[in-house]
Amino acid sequence: MQISTAQLWVHDQDQALAFYTQKLGMEVRSDVTLPELGDFRWLTVSPPGQDEVAITLMAIPGPPVMDSATADQVRDLMGKGFAGTVFLTTDDCRASYEELKSRGVEFTEPPEERPYGIDCGFRDPSGNALRLTELREDFG
Repeated sequence: MQISTAQLWVHDQDQALAFYTQKLGMEVRSDVTLPELGDFRWLTVSPPGQDEVAITLMAIPGPPVMDSATADQVRDLMGKGFAGTVFLTTDDCRASYEELKSRGVEFTEPPEERPYGIDCGFRDPSGNALRLTELREDFG
C-alpha cells in the first residue's frame, strides 16, 4: 500500500489552484469536471517531479454529501488553520522562505531553529496550514 493522494478543503478551487501553482510552484496532476456527478471537480496538484503523491483541492460540498452545519464547522476549522496541515520539505528553508515571500506567500511564522531542523509556517487562501521544513540530516 502507498499514499497517493491527500485532501484539503478549499473555499474556491480556482483561487486554490492559482495559489498552489503560481505561488508555490506546484503542477496540476488532474483537473476533471464530472457532469454526471453534478459538475463535481477533481483537482489535484503536487510538486514538480513528485508524481506519486498529490494534494486534492476539494471544494466543500453541499447537501446531501455534507449538511450545512457540518460545512460551517469545516469552514470554521479552516479559518483557524486546523482543518489539516501539509508538511513540505526543502533543502534550504531560509532560501525557500525568501523565494515564496517574493511570490506573495504570507507567512504566519518565519524560519526558526527546531530540534528537527529549520521550520516556518504559512496558510493557503482557505486558511489551511502549511509547514516548510529543512530537516536535520540525522532526523527522519
